[in-house]
Amino acid sequence: MKIGIVTPAPPTSRYGNRVTALRWARILRKLGHHVSVKQRYQGEAFDLLLALHARKSHAAIQTFHRRHPAAPIVVGLTGTDVYHDIHKNSQVRVSLRLATRLIVLQPEAIKELPSHERRKARVIYQSVEWPKQPKTDAITNQPHGIDAHSFRNFPASRRAHRVFNVSVIGHLRPVKDPFRAAMAARLLPNSSRIRILQVGGAMSPAMARRARKEQTSNPRYRWLGEESCARVRQMLSSCQLCVLSSKLEGGANVLGETIVAGVPVLASRIPGSVGILGEDYPGYFKVGATRELARLLYRVETDGRFLNGLRKRCRRLVPLFDPIREETAWKKLLRELT
Repeated sequence: MKIGIVTPAPPTSRYGNRVTALRWARILRKLGHHVSVKQRYQGEAFDLLLALHARKSHAAIQTFHRRHPAAPIVVGLTGTDVYHDIHKNSQVRVSLRLATRLIVLQPEAIKELPSHERRKARVIYQSVEWPKQPKTDAITNQPHGIDAHSFRNFPASRRAHRVFNVSVIGHLRPVKDPFRAAMAARLLPNSSRIRILQVGGAMSPAMARRARKEQTSNPRYRWLGEESCARVRQMLSSCQLCVLSSKLEGGANVLGETIVAGVPVLASRIPGSVGILGEDYPGYFKVGATRELARLLYRVETDGRFLNGLRKRCRRLVPLFDPIREETAWKKLLRELT
């Protein structure tokens, strides 16, 4: 088929929607289809339209349906669609109605859909291809992006022993609650070896100022800025833990990458994470609960049994992100449509 993928994310961006669109394009091309990735629909005669973001791609969905009423439309729902706009925005509801199929990234999202639209929904977990690479020691071989000056500024009393690195990965914007781990680290006792390594570009000047201020005043915090995928993976592999503190997620890419990397996670208890980690995962904290996160951080650092328990739980989830599994899900979905 000739398939058009529409994503609101600009071509040069590293937004989750763009990452997802490019991965889906690779899968569909591997399955033998001709795929174009566009930021806007411009009237092309596709056999199938795949639109990411029900609200932001609403115009593309509506125009394509008007011009090609018999052609199928697949809408990939984002966290904002599912956990915010679906209840408030009429354009989202129209996009759902026009869709032939709806893609969600974890099963909890289906519960948020209007009951009459749920039959259209299919869960497709975002796969992760993780290249094999040696795990760096975070002290003797700092990952790319952590310069010698930053390392020297880390307190000598904690440099003398192995640092317990905790990663926070994602663009700096309010919905990610990006500084929650840094604030929690401030509450740790002096004996703690925890260091927060934050990777992600600031989405506003205010966020950049906040990150620089935090780095100046918080000796446990380093902001590494935006890095390449390879460097992010290297940094993640050097860490003992990852924190996902988002207020809202549809099914975070970074969660799958962290699990496949073999790094346990502490996550805010939101449906987008519960749908992947499971209702009874022991590493949750309430959204915005700084003290609760600080207690969990210290427990992970000092309680080996708890840390190993998190590792084992995450290890069991690795098959969810197998690329073959995602490819098979797309094959099945396309068979339904044709």
